[in-house]
Amino acid sequence: MTTEEKTKIEERIVDVLKTVYDPEIPVNIYDLGLIYKVDVKDDGEVELDMTFTAPSCPAADFILEDVRQKVDSLEGVINTTVNLVFEPVWDQSMMTEEARVELGFE
Repeated sequence: MTTEEKTKIEERIVDVLKTVYDPEIPVNIYDLGLIYKVDVKDDGEVELDMTFTAPSCPAADFILEDVRQKVDSLEGVINTTVNLVFEPVWDQSMMTEEARVELGFE
């Protein structure tokens, strides 16, 4: 897979991640800053590192499965592994400016 192909897949992954929401927060998980890593391998395997705003998120299983299914559905993606990480600890500074405005933090 070329660098250009990987970049296009990464862009599509970001687009699809922006359609995933925590049911309790009206901002997508990407703009919340919950995605720490998107790694597209040459063979089409994708590895994501993500976190939650709190380790005890009641919607965690739903969100993780939504992420995996949506990324797996993209052309060029063979399989998606979603790693749940809590380092570094998420905080509000990781959100995009738009997310902070939407949630009233600006």
